Amino acid sequence: MFLRQLLLTVEQDARIHTVNFIASDSALRVMAEELGIKGRANLIRQIIGTAGSAARFSKSSARAASSLAGVKIKEHSNADIGANVASGSYPADGMIVIPCSVGTLARIANGVASHLIERAADVCLKEKRPLVLCVRETPLNKIHIRNMYRAADAGATIFPLIPAFYYRPASLDAMAREFACRVLAHLGLPQPNAFRWKG
Repeated sequence: MFLRQLLLTVEQDARIHTVNFIASDSALRVMAEELGIKGRANLIRQIIGTAGSAARFSKSSARAASSLAGVKIKEHSNADIGANVASGSYPADGMIVIPCSVGTLARIANGVASHLIERAADVCLKEKRPLVLCVRETPLNKIHIRNMYRAADAGATIFPLIPAFYYRPASLDAMAREFACRVLAHLGLPQPNAFRWKG
């Protein structure tokens, strides 16, 4: 749900030209449970081109997001450690891992880059680029907390998947959309429809 709203938002943001999307096998399992995704075929279209798009955008914009699904978003295999984002010479502006399992967190925090997600994160850290880890786990044990500290100490931002409720979201999609807006604002991409606290 959070991933879908993030991808819908970046697909509509003209400031973002390319998104390199990587899904682990574990992420596919979560997406199957939460979004009804079936396999890797047309994965971006399965995520973006589903009913969730209508909640945020006008019907014409939702249709456009569905028909353009994947034009801006380029999918990579997590096994392809030779992909563009695996090199510091590729001009990535930052990286968001959403959701970030504690297993992925552990590998990133400890420099174990055996898959593309961890390698791309490692590149962000070594190149001093923004890396946002939207950690999804509760409760946290001491190992998780130590790994969050290690990742933050190396330069990552720990941005737990904790949605806000003070603006009273009308739906789960609205809650996930606002979280996506907060993550993007953290990377210097504030969204015009995001909730702003007025005091």
